[in-house]
Amino acid sequence: MKDAAGVVIYVGKALRLPDRVASYFIPSAELGPRKSSLLDEVHTFDYLTCEGEWEALLAENRLIKDIKPKYNERLTDDKTFPYLVITQREDYPRVFVTRNPGGVDPKTGNVPPEMRSARVFGPFTNAGALREAVQVLQRIFRFRTCSLDIVEGDPKNRFFRPCLLHAIEQCTAPCNESISKARYREDIDRFARFLDSKRSVILREMKAEMAEASEKLEFERAAALRDQIRAIEKLDERASR
Repeated sequence: MKDAAGVVIYVGKALRLPDRVASYFIPSAELGPRKSSLLDEVHTFDYLTCEGEWEALLAENRLIKDIKPKYNERLTDDKTFPYLVITQREDYPRVFVTRNPGGVDPKTGNVPPEMRSARVFGPFTNAGALREAVQVLQRIFRFRTCSLDIVEGDPKNRFFRPCLLHAIEQCTAPCNESISKARYREDIDRFARFLDSKRSVILREMKAEMAEASEKLEFERAAALRDQIRAIEKLDERASR
């Protein structure tokens, strides 16, 4: 939503945009002082079509973070809204949701080594939707969400028993080195690209990687990519269940 000067004053998302916009203008609607004030300033609307629910969730939060619209100002409180973090300095990076994106320990003021250079996405408007998205995407990219300190080559890894997430195929179990560091990094990098790109872009890249793996007779890697591609293509179908 933009004001008369063309300045963006509010960003939101909707599955059915006409219904969402119309709901603001129903005479009997109880909008409250905040939304009533918003409607007094709205002059024009602009919209961006996304390829699915997850892309819309990410696009909404990128726009709010970049533009900082007047009526989304409640998102400026970093301690209130959730963020998605992908660590970078660990041998096997992990993914988690936090309300402390800087990772600063409130008692010591220090930042843990694994949080330095971490990739942070957000803030997000809905913690429940974010956690649901992480669960669905974990089935595809099979990243770890635990807080274990996993070091490649540690002899103890061979005897470590993976958790239930490995049994239900939601994690590749780097904790007992069921996957190599290089292969796990490929999955994490692919997940990060998925968050940064349109679905069609990442699918095109993954199909090229699958073809390359097949040409090199790396059939196990090609099969894993095939399964990820199919899962991404069915992402909205999964979300609607």
